[in-house]
Amino acid sequence: MKKFLSSVRNNYSEIYKVFLFLSTLIILLFLSPKGKQFRYEFHESSPWLYEELVAPADFPIKKSQKEIDKEISDINNSSKLYFKYDEEITQHITDNISSKFDTLWLKTFGFGERKAYAINKDLCIKLSNEILETGLLEKSKSLKNESNDKVVYIVRNKIAQETFLNYFFTSKSSYLLIKEEANKTTAAKVGFVLNFLTDIIKPNIVYDKEKTETEKQIKLAQISPNKGIVLKGEHIISKGEIIDAKTFKILESLKYDYLNKSQNSKIGLYIGKIILISLPLLTLGLFLMFFRPDIIEDTKNIIMIFILIIIMVSITRIVVEFNSNYVLIIPILLVPIIIRAFYDSRLALIVHITTAILVSFNVPNSFLFLFLQIMTGLITITSIVKLQKRSQFFLTALYIFISYSVIYIGIELVTEGNLNVIRLEGFAFFAISAGLTLLASPLIYLFEKIFGMVTDVSLLEYADTNNSLIRELSNKAPGTFNHCIQVSNLAEEAAIEIDANALLVRAGAMYHDIGKMNNPIYFTENQSGSYSPHEELSYEESAEVIIGHVLNGVKLAKEHNLPNQIIDFIRTHHGTKRVEYFYRMHKNELPDEEIKLSTFTYHGPVPYSKETCILMMADAVEAASRSIKTPNAKSISELVDAIVKSQLDQGQYNNADISLREINTVKKVFKRKLLNIYHLRIEYPDEK
Repeated sequence: MKKFLSSVRNNYSEIYKVFLFLSTLIILLFLSPKGKQFRYEFHESSPWLYEELVAPADFPIKKSQKEIDKEISDINNSSKLYFKYDEEITQHITDNISSKFDTLWLKTFGFGERKAYAINKDLCIKLSNEILETGLLEKSKSLKNESNDKVVYIVRNKIAQETFLNYFFTSKSSYLLIKEEANKTTAAKVGFVLNFLTDIIKPNIVYDKEKTETEKQIKLAQISPNKGIVLKGEHIISKGEIIDAKTFKILESLKYDYLNKSQNSKIGLYIGKIILISLPLLTLGLFLMFFRPDIIEDTKNIIMIFILIIIMVSITRIVVEFNSNYVLIIPILLVPIIIRAFYDSRLALIVHITTAILVSFNVPNSFLFLFLQIMTGLITITSIVKLQKRSQFFLTALYIFISYSVIYIGIELVTEGNLNVIRLEGFAFFAISAGLTLLASPLIYLFEKIFGMVTDVSLLEYADTNNSLIRELSNKAPGTFNHCIQVSNLAEEAAIEIDANALLVRAGAMYHDIGKMNNPIYFTENQSGSYSPHEELSYEESAEVIIGHVLNGVKLAKEHNLPNQIIDFIRTHHGTKRVEYFYRMHKNELPDEEIKLSTFTYHGPVPYSKETCILMMADAVEAASRSIKTPNAKSISELVDAIVKSQLDQGQYNNADISLREINTVKKVFKRKLLNIYHLRIEYPDEK
């Protein structure tokens, strides 16, 4: 057990990286489509790219949604309306019309006009029976837009009879009938008859909404989603044949039938998904292992890359679930832009390809989608090879929109042969996607803060001499400021020569001596005349002041929220070297006194990267070069060689992956630059 725990502790970093890989794999598996994947990619009017296809089994030909919608519309428009004949209302009116007529006649005319009484009563009973027998239609909002000649059903005595809507009386048509018949009848009291019948006759034909809706739903339920069948072994399409509309529907039906069949083996399905998702991730891991081991060593780099991939796949999954037509809006190109800002173009490309492949598992027409994203990604990465201004993001967004649009036009010309099918909505989607890539700027800033990293854009901003902390240095310690400028020039040139991060070195050089602002007069570059405040201090005190500028610089940098990458230059630019001048002076004056070396030694740490090594060399070389009385090619060369050799002998470069060949290259750059600074030229032998 102890051996196991010890092995875990010793290999913690590798185990943690494997855990990150497996966690990412599980998340991507969860985000992947739940069902099987159809093996063929096809598009209407494009050639069939595979071998001859025959039906693997019987399957129905599915109707298109447009066809189903038309059938639904036809049923809605042609469905029969159902009405109920209300026997109770009819019987009630018939039973009471005579007594109600007598009451109203007596009240209106008294006991006179016996002949007119009989004529009007017979007329009212006759018209009432005629209207009620035919049926008086009840007003209904549901019938407002129905035509009068629409076929309807009237249910009477549980028997449905077909008729037309205009067969029934309405309040208007019944009024006109009563008026017409009353005018024809001698001795009829027209006004009396109209008022009496209009008041007593009630609608006895009632719209049966429930029955109508039930019958409609029965017909809608009978709509078949299929319109034919393809039998097993039946020829569907040959290789190279153009997919016409009919064949496209058959292929779509085959795909639907395949994807909706019960899964024979869920275990096999998951194994296949694991293989397909693992391969892009594994390829990315191998690339990092063999070509960028510096990135894979730091776990935060892996975490950031995996987070970006997971976020983009998650967004795609959400969009596809909502509406797959909107997949072109997804700003997938944010991933290579962000990766390029922190690393390099090669890594941005491999991460982009990995992301595009993983995203394509979730989208329809995955081949064309993948082609579109990879080609546009190549153009995008090319446009940000030198990302030094945030304003470049706007130009990159324009390139993305143009690239998407041109590739889209090309795809449509290949598949359709003309531009008639191009949708303006597609260009709108491209514009939105390109616009969303402008989120790269705030996202890069967010990742910088979360992961404690810096981009080239940020380094340029930090190295700007107008930066508040640099300006403060130039005001309080102008000599140190000039020294920092010279060191940054030397270090940047050397970094370019050995393919190190030149911007990082330059930014680090500008801040490496900011700790001298606290006591600028104690440093020779800020002193004027022959007076030095060290004359009033002991050698131990002077050493303490000199060493203190490193600690003061780190403290000041943290107060101004400088990133750790720049603070590391402040910590390491003297490594664990001695304050040689005061150490030797103390030793010479007090040879018998035991010297405590820690008093005269910087606290370190020693440089751990090429960049911090370059700065240590440049700092020492630039400072020492000021003391050369007669600068020439020989004295400068000897000075540079001696300083670098001394640092090598003290083991200051032991923790950095810088080779002797690279150190020699750096020395050559320093010698050349110092010769230029002192305006020296190489002497050529006289011509004889």
